Amino acid sequence: MNVILKSFICCIFELDVKFGRMKNYFFTSEAVSCGHPDKVCDQISDSILDEFLKQDKNAKVAVECFITNNMLVIGGEAHSTADVDIVGTAKRVIEEIGYNGTNGFDPESAVFINTLHEQSPDIRQGVERGVSEDMGAGDQGIMFGYACNETKELMPIGIVLANETMRIYDELRKAGELPGMRPDAKCQYTIEYDGETNKPLRVSTVLISMQHDDSDSISETVLKRYYLEKIFPLLKESHKDIAWVFNGNFELLVNPTGRFVIGGPQGDTGLTGRKIIVDTYGGKCPHGGGAFSGKDCTKVDRSAAYGARFAAKYLVAAGLADEVTIQLSYAIGISQPLSIHVDAKGSEYPNSVLEDIVRKFFPIEPFDFINTFHLNEPIFAKTAVYGHFGREEFPWEASTKLEYFKHVVNEWLNSM
Repeated sequence: MNVILKSFICCIFELDVKFGRMKNYFFTSEAVSCGHPDKVCDQISDSILDEFLKQDKNAKVAVECFITNNMLVIGGEAHSTADVDIVGTAKRVIEEIGYNGTNGFDPESAVFINTLHEQSPDIRQGVERGVSEDMGAGDQGIMFGYACNETKELMPIGIVLANETMRIYDELRKAGELPGMRPDAKCQYTIEYDGETNKPLRVSTVLISMQHDDSDSISETVLKRYYLEKIFPLLKESHKDIAWVFNGNFELLVNPTGRFVIGGPQGDTGLTGRKIIVDTYGGKCPHGGGAFSGKDCTKVDRSAAYGARFAAKYLVAAGLADEVTIQLSYAIGISQPLSIHVDAKGSEYPNSVLEDIVRKFFPIEPFDFINTFHLNEPIFAKTAVYGHFGREEFPWEASTKLEYFKHVVNEWLNSM
């Protein structure tokens, strides 16, 4: 039976190749607006972290939120000299997003429960050492960094388009340019790829769901016009380098159920750290499972993911590979990574050589991440929506020393 099944599968595969059905494939990436319940929680968590760091650069913080119908629960731990208005910070974030009591959450009447407590000394003793450079990892785990040459940001094209669409949506909504639209929204971009070269060919499908007022004037025609006439032109203008992917026809799906009035925390619960694929590479590479938001950067879930991206981006930018995935792993209390693994495509060098380059030329310890990327500064609230990567405003995205890196790496490779 197994032999028969195997022969059948091989036959189907051969037919698919023969008739060209295996050539192209489709890949989809998703992003969400600042008003999506999960992202509300991420923004509150990172805003609370920033408030700690404004007063105490050595604050140890891990804060998470759960939001539902007119209730927010804030939990986690912190060790700091800072005096932070936890609930006041949460209310401010919710109001800035645009929830006002009529559209999914009322920050004035809602129940706020704050259970933030002191960090365990068992965790802290592995991080705080007599010499700062000996700082151990704040947790164990695995982290991934990724880069590819699909866009100028060295990011996958689908997640770049999805995150930018949500940024534009929020900007237009807050400016009153999308009458009747509410804070909660999601979008997906499906990209057709060439199966032989793995190069993107075109946008196949755009799916966007937008929360809206309960009004007969908000029709599918109006929603599609909002995308095509307001969002779409700004998207192509901000990403002229990849506007060509829209040259072919694409299917546009808007609010497929036909109605999206009840949304935000009223329509769905939200949790800190539940949009980890949105935060990173849109599913184009593995994820270690650890969330970013609400964590100070002694937690390698966050800082090592930034470091791995930094190294992957440099390797691709330097022309050492077309696509790079880097995995780092850590043990709590130990500064050096337990392992470094590089998986590269389109490189003339074996993965083992690229791994040596990462170990020799890039920060790989918690203290080095924090020092190199200034991760004890209050910069994290703006990371909590529209992605942590592919945005030049963040220090782990900088490639200002690229030419120097090419020079020293070439010297090192020639000396081998």
